[in-house]
Amino acid sequence: KLWAVRHGIGLARARDPEYLLLTDADIAHAPDSLRELVAAARTGGFDVVSQMARLRVESLWERLVVPAFVYFFAQLYPFRRIGKQGARTAAAAGGCVLLRAEAAERARIPDAIRHAVIDDVALARAVKGGGGHIWLGLAERVDSVRPYPRLSDLWRMVSRSAYAQLRHNPLVLAGTVAGLALVYLVPPVALVAGLVGGDTATAVIGGLAWLVMTGTYVPMLRYYRLPLWLAPLLPFTAFLYLLMTVDSAVQHYRGRGAAWKGRTYTRPDAVPDEG
Repeated sequence: KLWAVRHGIGLARARDPEYLLLTDADIAHAPDSLRELVAAARTGGFDVVSQMARLRVESLWERLVVPAFVYFFAQLYPFRRIGKQGARTAAAAGGCVLLRAEAAERARIPDAIRHAVIDDVALARAVKGGGGHIWLGLAERVDSVRPYPRLSDLWRMVSRSAYAQLRHNPLVLAGTVAGLALVYLVPPVALVAGLVGGDTATAVIGGLAWLVMTGTYVPMLRYYRLPLWLAPLLPFTAFLYLLMTVDSAVQHYRGRGAAWKGRTYTRPDAVPDEG
């Protein structure tokens, strides 16, 4: 992909553009999508305007896993902090990135991201590190048409980059696993244990925590126009993500790195972290 991005940017720069649009072949744009992106960039003074394409949610596994993918991503990279100047948090969604050409040159794009496995996040960090102003949000006019009908398809999508998002750091991995377990698995376990053991306090606390968790997930289900009865299933989905994240680390230490479309990418340890 980065080879294509490099050559695409090179050809586009020959026309001296004000903006560059980075998008994927499986992304469908509404007729006014580009116009809205440029208007947002000019109005807000943004060097990057990126939208997370609305992913497909047709199969059962897509409905269970895809909204949670965006939900967890937004927790790892809070959108408000991304748009706040001075904050270190930076991220973008590679399926739809409008990039000011001047900011790209200032941030040395694409050279600065040539070794990145998660190129969209690396791009955002490079632009923000160069003093750029970035924005990331959910799309209304940009959709992904790539199907993920089976759990195995979604598993590969998440595990190929999960450990890279944690900077290949075992301590961060341990903290992430512990955090997922504490926030999403302990409440339903506490509720059941309290009910079975007759411990009312434990059951109430576990139930309330599960209820709060469910409530925070509802807006994402509404965005995807999915039934709200899926919200209480978030602990099950979080457990799947915990396993996917651990599997991502296991594959990394087996030397398989990030696998994508039949290719395997190991971490280039000799190259300094661009972030």
